Amino acid sequence: MNFAAMMAGALLLDLAFGWPARIYAAIGHPVTWIGALIRWFDQRFNLETDSPARRRAAGVVTLGVVTLAAALPMILIQAMLPHGSLGILAGAVLAWPLVAMRSMHDHVAEVAKPLIASDIVAARYAVSMIVGRDTRALDAPAVARAALESLAENTSDGIVAPVFWGAVLGLPGIAAYKAINTLDSMIGHRSARYESFGWASARFDDLVNLLPARATGALFALVSARPRAAILVMLRDAGLHRSPNAGWPEAAMAASLNVRLSGPRVYGDRLADEPWVNAGAPDPEAGDLARGLALYIRAMLVLGAALACIGVVWGLIT
Repeated sequence: MNFAAMMAGALLLDLAFGWPARIYAAIGHPVTWIGALIRWFDQRFNLETDSPARRRAAGVVTLGVVTLAAALPMILIQAMLPHGSLGILAGAVLAWPLVAMRSMHDHVAEVAKPLIASDIVAARYAVSMIVGRDTRALDAPAVARAALESLAENTSDGIVAPVFWGAVLGLPGIAAYKAINTLDSMIGHRSARYESFGWASARFDDLVNLLPARATGALFALVSARPRAAILVMLRDAGLHRSPNAGWPEAAMAASLNVRLSGPRVYGDRLADEPWVNAGAPDPEAGDLARGLALYIRAMLVLGAALACIGVVWGLIT
């Protein structure tokens, strides 16, 4: 099966349609199905009365079962797909809901619009939809930083990584990745409740994102007006980030736009005193969100073109 062509088709479908509201209203979304399964395990096996070791073991089992529950049906479906163009098209349709290229753009654009219009209240609300930090007291530069950080990190997690694993392993690869990433987003937190139960999910998510995160940073650098600066800042500052992966696309984004990202932020009642990425550059302004979205669009065009080219070459040699 030509997995690269399949992923290129999935990106095209997402670009054209997103995930239509009618379909969501009728059947939901695969990530919400995965989330419901994770919630079931969390409620029944992440017990405060259990020891940390027992909760960690329960988290390992949860990771394995949820990932297999996502991947096994796709293994069976992929085995039944016809060869040739029809199979590629069917696979693209099945992979389509597991990439989020259009929605990522739209969410950040929803922050940019009120920020450009100096409506800080609406901008705070819009950015609260895509970040986990407390947005109630953010000023305009902090809102812009949060949106750009989300754009950079989620380009990796929401698009490049699922497409990468889909191109390597087909439908089981993209489904397994989405399960792992959803596990991390729901239970992979360093909190009293999830420190033990979510440990395995957080570590495994770090592992499966190692290559995609660095590839995303490289993509941003490639399409940047300042490619040398993007590469140098990425190599210098990626390791400053609390995440072993998110620093790569964030540093490349920051240098490409010549702004600083990361830095201190509030989660609930806790101040996270994070170091700056691309320290010394100015804070981003509203217009930098538009520039960030333009960088994102160029990166996605290159990603789609690369997948199409690989698909054509693969089709010629097989």
